[in-house]
Amino acid sequence: MTQTIEPGNPEAPTTPGDTAVQGRPGGSGAGAAAADRSGGLPDALRRRVPKIADLAPLMQFKKPELGREARLRRASTIWDLRDMAKRRTPKAPFDYTDGAAEAEITLRRARTAFQDIEFRPGVLRNVSGVDLGTEVLGKPSRLPVGIAPTGFTRMMQSEGEYAGSQAAAAAGIPYTLSTMGTASIEDVAAAAPGGRNWFQLYLWTDRDRSLELIERAAKAGNDTLMVTVDTAVAGARLRDVRNGMTIPPALTLKTVLDASYRPAWWFNFLTHEPLTFASLSRYTGTVAELINSMFDPTLTFDDLDWLRATWKGKLVVKGIQTVDDARKVVDHGADGVVLSNHGGRQLDRAPIPLHLLPEVSAALKADNSDAAVILDTGIMSGADIIAALALGADFTLIGRAYLYGLMAGGRAGVDRALEILESDMRRTMALLGASRISELNPDHVRLLAR
Repeated sequence: MTQTIEPGNPEAPTTPGDTAVQGRPGGSGAGAAAADRSGGLPDALRRRVPKIADLAPLMQFKKPELGREARLRRASTIWDLRDMAKRRTPKAPFDYTDGAAEAEITLRRARTAFQDIEFRPGVLRNVSGVDLGTEVLGKPSRLPVGIAPTGFTRMMQSEGEYAGSQAAAAAGIPYTLSTMGTASIEDVAAAAPGGRNWFQLYLWTDRDRSLELIERAAKAGNDTLMVTVDTAVAGARLRDVRNGMTIPPALTLKTVLDASYRPAWWFNFLTHEPLTFASLSRYTGTVAELINSMFDPTLTFDDLDWLRATWKGKLVVKGIQTVDDARKVVDHGADGVVLSNHGGRQLDRAPIPLHLLPEVSAALKADNSDAAVILDTGIMSGADIIAALALGADFTLIGRAYLYGLMAGGRAGVDRALEILESDMRRTMALLGASRISELNPDHVRLLAR
């Protein structure tokens, strides 16, 4: 028997496309009719002429932001600040900051070591609140990083040590003034009265001059003395040689031409107090010549004993590059060691602090020592800091990373550098599944082999 399907019967198939539509759940009604009209496309995929009301929310143009603050806000990484610094700073002072010794192998290796870190995150941890606070050398620090000693800082930007110390105080972290600084111990203390100030010492052949600096540092309220021991002679910083870098910077035809591209730097340089080493007599010449003429190449562990007996605060030794030396300086009274190769500025092909860190940390723990293990060299992000802490560092120091901020925008640039690092650290900690510094451990990281 043949069944007759009446016209208009909703079950009557008319085309293959209609059959597919009818076969879908909910394929009847307005949606099916719309799909039918558009050849099977839903409304959302049909082209149409845009309505003015739809375009209005997309046409909200932001007014251009100009000025230093806006420029610094556009920096998302320390590398961004470095790019800004390079554009705004003459070649000689920029290279003095950016460069390292000889072929600069050490500096590249130090940064590569951080790039070769593999993080190993834990999941399903409560990281709604990340606390970056820690304790270093008996006092709290809001972040696990401090500002390292840097020489001749007002050459990079006229606010120099004042910007660094004030930004550190505002961030709740230590600031270290260098013997080669361009602001005095007393002036830095006055500029950041609420900050935690440390003083870095180069021992000179003239012990009376060294003793005078130590006494001034104590009187100004510095609670930590950091003695640097990796500068028996000056490293071969070839960028400085090629740039004819002198102290103070000399106005030559080359520097005048360079000034035409960086007028703000030269205006600041020429309209502020002349640059000198605040802890030294006036000096004219190269940094290498100064180091070789004034610094003592005869230093031994006996001198460290003298320092320990003389300085009543915390004593830290900077420039440690072997496990054996770390143990020795602690045996001679050091409260902490800074694993550092001077930012790659002394001995090229020197040991990399990040590689040395696990061995030193393990050795001092085996000795039942509570000496602080501090690391610098190569840090360019908050993730680098977290990696160092996970591998056994108690604290870290930054030099170039904050100087790039200083050159990019003075005090505001240093603030921005610290903000970037803090944001990096908080994000990295949360993604690792750690809410406190004390939770970090070697299981969180792995050093990849090249």
